[in-house]
Amino acid sequence: MFFQPLGIRTYSAEATFPIKPIDTHKLENSPATEVQINKDDAISYYTKMQIIRRMELKADQLYKQKIIRGFCHLYDGQEACCAGIEASLTPKDDVITAYRAHGWAFIRGVPVCNILAELFGRKLGCAKGKGGSMHMYSKNFYGGNGIVGAQVPLGAGIAFAHKYRNSDTVTVACYGDGAANQGQIFESFNMSQLWKLPAIFVCENNRYGMGTSVERASASTDYFTRGDYIPGLRVDGMDVLAVREATRFAKEYAVKEGPILMELVTYRYHGHSMSDPGTSYRTRDEVKEIRKNLDPIMSFRDKIISAGFVTKQDVATIDAEVKQHVENETAKALASTEPDFDQIASDIYVTDTPLSIRSCNIYNKLHHQPSV
Repeated sequence: MFFQPLGIRTYSAEATFPIKPIDTHKLENSPATEVQINKDDAISYYTKMQIIRRMELKADQLYKQKIIRGFCHLYDGQEACCAGIEASLTPKDDVITAYRAHGWAFIRGVPVCNILAELFGRKLGCAKGKGGSMHMYSKNFYGGNGIVGAQVPLGAGIAFAHKYRNSDTVTVACYGDGAANQGQIFESFNMSQLWKLPAIFVCENNRYGMGTSVERASASTDYFTRGDYIPGLRVDGMDVLAVREATRFAKEYAVKEGPILMELVTYRYHGHSMSDPGTSYRTRDEVKEIRKNLDPIMSFRDKIISAGFVTKQDVATIDAEVKQHVENETAKALASTEPDFDQIASDIYVTDTPLSIRSCNIYNKLHHQPSV
């Protein structure tokens, strides 16, 4: 799934880093303001974030070459959000997110070649080439959902399953600031609090809902307080260690007490989607300033160099290997072929019973194929 960078010794060493104080809502305690990390984890986080960045830049390139078509929402700039959350989860915890899902698919275990192949509409894709950018899935990762905000009530339902089974696991349900005013989200909050569901609702606040700034869209931009009766945290979403610590705190709370909100203040470098240049509602200088001062990968790189975990040469080695890894995975994805037409109606139901599915033409029936 993930590759180990070559040329880096893997002995363990630890360092302590300060993180920005995390704002809290309806909580007596708060996450720590200093966190420890060992060398192996530091290199792992850096490498995974770099892979996501390189993968998204490759998707940008291939979209412009018309190899990828249709909707395509890129995650570059927000890598610390998924990497930090995943660092405090187990494989048995569940995640569901919106349509900006490529980074999440990778961090949940989908190889780069399967993500890119899905973008290309090829058999090798994680949804067999039939889902595309917005519909990627893997074990304990429920997508990738194309309807704004609709993943949040689904996430509450998955959290109900954890509660029903009396497990010590949680569901992370992510949504953006653009979806934060939707009624179905508040309905999900209400039901989750009534039933004390082990849910972490995460608002990935990248400051713009499509082309509308949060200040123009929301009467209150304190998204971490908008669960009202549900406790909340506001976290620096550009710091992987801050996100990791907040998620550790949130998971412990959710398992024992019920739902909790996290607002991750982050930024996307691309426009809303590949059809949006992202320059009509913000300036190029704004994006340049964020890249220079707050980039989640570069700032973390500086931390691990200063801690003595790696040297600048080590980082250059990792970066080169990440670049080559993404190129190799791209070649695998491009070598895959499109799904056969007889698979167009497959994977709709989990059944071995032969079924006929209506096509776009009412008189033309398709034959359902059981999942393989």
